[in-house]
Amino acid sequence: MVTDCTTTFKEIGQVERITADHIEEYEAFLAAHPKGHFMQSVKWGKVKTAWRQEILVRRDAEGRIAGSLALLIRKVPGMPWTMMYCPRGPVCDIHDREMLAGLVADARELAKVHHSYELKIDPDVAVTDAAFVEALRSLGFTQKQTGKNFEGIQPKFVFRLNVEGKTEDEVMALFHSKTRYNIRVAIKNNVTVEIGGREDLKKFYEIMLETGMRDNFVTRSLTYFETMYDALGENCRLYVARYEGEIIAGTLAIWYGDKVWYLYGASSNAHRNVMPNYLLQWAMIRWAIEKGCRIYDFRGVSGDLDESNPLYGLYRFKKGFNGDFVEFVGEFDLILNNFAYFAVEKGQKVYKKMIKTVYKIKNRDKAVRK
Repeated sequence: MVTDCTTTFKEIGQVERITADHIEEYEAFLAAHPKGHFMQSVKWGKVKTAWRQEILVRRDAEGRIAGSLALLIRKVPGMPWTMMYCPRGPVCDIHDREMLAGLVADARELAKVHHSYELKIDPDVAVTDAAFVEALRSLGFTQKQTGKNFEGIQPKFVFRLNVEGKTEDEVMALFHSKTRYNIRVAIKNNVTVEIGGREDLKKFYEIMLETGMRDNFVTRSLTYFETMYDALGENCRLYVARYEGEIIAGTLAIWYGDKVWYLYGASSNAHRNVMPNYLLQWAMIRWAIEKGCRIYDFRGVSGDLDESNPLYGLYRFKKGFNGDFVEFVGEFDLILNNFAYFAVEKGQKVYKKMIKTVYKIKNRDKAVRK
C-alpha cells in the first residue's frame, strides 16, 4: 500500500514537506528551473507505485521555493529498513553550498522517520563539475562506481541535443548525412508516425518484449506503461510507427519544463530495413521544438565506445543526430546505517541476476511467437 505524500501535512523541526495545498507552486518551480526533471515531479511519484514519495523544499528570504528534493522511499523486503532515493535531484543552484547542506540535513531528519539506511542521488550534473562533486563529498556522500554500461539506476552517459531557438530545418541540418538519409528512407517507404492512444500500449508492450529478448534487457510490464500513461497525462506521448497498416515500432516520450526525454523505444524484428526508428526520433525532436524546449534528451548510451561493445550500435544510432555526449557524475550514496547498507547491496546483486534469468526464460517463447 502506497501512501500519497500529499494527503497529510507534517513538519519535522523546520523541514517542509510538500502537501496538496502546495503542489501547484512546487510544480511551477520545478518546470521553470534549469535542473527541473520529470522524475522530481509529483506525477512521477504516482508512476512509482511501489514507492512512497516525499518532497522536501527550502525557501528563499521572500518565501519562494528555492531548492527541493523529491524522494522515493521503499521498504526493503523482510527487513526493518527503507531505501531513500532522489532520482535526478536535487533541484536548486547546485553551487549553493548552504542550500545543498540544508536539503541534505532535511533528508537526514526524514530518514529517521522512515528508518532509511541510505540516501541515494544521481544528479543531473556533468562529471566535469568538480566543485559539485567536492561539495557532495564534504556532506558525507560517497561516489558509487557503476561501470560504463547500464549498471546504475539511471543512465550515466546520455546524448543531449540543444534545440533552443531553432527551427525544424535548422535542427535537421545538424544531423549527420546518413541520419538524414535514413529519415528520408522511412518517408519514401511510406512509414508513418502518429501519436498513439492508450489502446496502443498493448501492441507497444508486445514489441517491447521482442526488443528486450533481442537486445538482452529486462522490460517493464504492460501495467507499468499504462500507469505511466495515465499519471503523466499531457506530459507523456506514445508515438507509433506504421508500415503497411501495421505498428512495427514505438516510443514513449516525456515533456517536462524545458526538456523532452526519449524514455522507452521498441521495434519489431520485421521491417527494420524501412528505418522506423529514425522517423520516430524525428517526431519526438519535433515535439521538443514545438514546446519551445531547450533540450531533447536521447537518454542512455554506453560509456564504453569500443566498436566491439555490443551496445555500440545504440551509441552510433544516437550519435547520428549530432547531440552532445554527456557523462553525469553518477550515483552518490549517503550511508546512514553501515550494516544495513552492505547487507542490502550484496542481496540486490544476487536478486538482479536472478530476475534477469527468470525474465528470459518466461518471455522467450512469447518473443519467438511475435
